[in-house]
Amino acid sequence: MRQLIIDTETTGLDPRQGHRIIEFAALELVDRRPTGRDLHLRFDPEREIDAGATEVHGKSWEDLKGEPKFRECAGQIVDFTRGAEWIIHNAPFDIAFLDREFELCELALCRDVYGGLVDTLALAREAFPGKRNNLDALCERFGVSNAHRTLHGALLDAQLLAEVYLAMTRGQESLTIDMGSAPAAAAATAAGVPAARAPLLVLAPTADELAAHAAYLAALDRESKGRCVWRTAAAAG
Repeated sequence: MRQLIIDTETTGLDPRQGHRIIEFAALELVDRRPTGRDLHLRFDPEREIDAGATEVHGKSWEDLKGEPKFRECAGQIVDFTRGAEWIIHNAPFDIAFLDREFELCELALCRDVYGGLVDTLALAREAFPGKRNNLDALCERFGVSNAHRTLHGALLDAQLLAEVYLAMTRGQESLTIDMGSAPAAAAATAAGVPAARAPLLVLAPTADELAAHAAYLAALDRESKGRCVWRTAAAAG
């Protein structure tokens, strides 16, 4: 499965007020593994950048003069992202800006380009209701180092979000089930006859997987203030 971690930086908060995208990044995952491929672009927004936005990402219009206009790269973005599942933190914000930019270029809207959409902010709010769920908070929660992040940047934020997303959804990979045999198995079980089962293959975890698991439990332990039952059980055993 091809997925793209996507982030943008903008001149302000609302595309309906004429604000524009100044930076776009898409980081590729295939079967939940980074491939090393990405698309990273900066644009001349053809307008001033709000002071509040500059405080977030550190860029002024003067810094971006000479960069290509979004319309010059829009086709490249569509070609790179088409058909993939897009993973975005606070997706409505980025989608609204991308839709407006595509509309100005007379291109298809995002829903006609992506193959699926995941909002990691919505996932985090469901998993951690009432908690801070911005990217910095999630990095801390899942043990992802963001010490080098002093300002927002589309590519850096996409790289951090990739780590957070993989940690947050670890263990949720889909399992393949042969549904063709389900009715027969259900009937056999109902009759008190055990359904035939293939031998269960048990794979020992690698050292990297054990380390990742330990880091995840440590993050849970911090979040629960020392009440992570899995760590308690392991210590007792």
